[in-house]
Amino acid sequence: MRVRRVVTTRAGGRSAGPFARFNLSTGVGDDPVAVAANRRRLATELGVRGVVFLNQVHGTQVAVVDAVPRAGEPDRPRTDAAVTALPGVALAVLAADCVPVLLADPQAGVVGVAHAGRVGAAAGVLSATLTAMEGLGARAGDCEALLGPAVCGACYEVPAEMRDEVGAALPGSATRTRRGTPGLDLRAGLRAQLAALGVAKVGVDPRCTVEDPDLYSYRRDRRTGRLAAVTWLDPSR
Repeated sequence: MRVRRVVTTRAGGRSAGPFARFNLSTGVGDDPVAVAANRRRLATELGVRGVVFLNQVHGTQVAVVDAVPRAGEPDRPRTDAAVTALPGVALAVLAADCVPVLLADPQAGVVGVAHAGRVGAAAGVLSATLTAMEGLGARAGDCEALLGPAVCGACYEVPAEMRDEVGAALPGSATRTRRGTPGLDLRAGLRAQLAALGVAKVGVDPRCTVEDPDLYSYRRDRRTGRLAAVTWLDPSR
C-alpha cells in the first residue's frame, strides 16, 4: 500500500477572524461549527474512511488506532501521537510552531504521527511513537519520516538555560537566532534523534511557521488556528 501525506495551510475552510480560514483545532476558541465543517471537508477531500485527531498536551502518550473513527468522534484525550495499520484511516497531528512528525513503514503497512514541541520532543515522544509502531510490525530501519513546517531556529528565541536544557535532552537542537540570541532548532534535533533511533530516511519541510503567513503561528499571532499534518495508508495502491 502507498503511504500518503498532506500538510494543510490556512487556505480554504470556514473559520473567520484570527482563525481564518482552515483551522482544524477545537481547542483554540474557534466556532465549533466552522471547525466541524473544516474537518468534514478534510476527510472528504482526502477520500479517507475517517480522520483521528488528538487532544495534545505536550506529552508522550501514544494512541494505537485499531478501529475506523466515527464521524464527529472526540479527539483522543491527552495524546500527542498515534499509530495505525488500518488502511484508509488518517492520523492527524495539529501544530502552529511545534513540529508535526509523520512516520511510516511502507513495507509493514504502518503509519504514525507525533506532535513534537519543545517539551514532548525532549521527553521522547518520537521514541515512544516508534516503539508503538514496532508493536504493529514496523521496523525502525524500514521507516521514513517527514518533519513538517515549524518555527525555525533563526526565529525560535529562548532563554539560555532553556536552550541548554533542551539541547542536552535533544542533541543538535541548541542554536542561535538570527539576532544572535539563544535559540532552538527542534527539527535539527529531531532529525538527529531519528537517525540515532535507526530511521535513515528523513525529509524536512523547510517552511517556518513564523515567517510564512499562509501557516498558523502561535509565536507570531498568539490567538490563531492550527494546521494539520496527516498521513494514511492508501488501499487503492
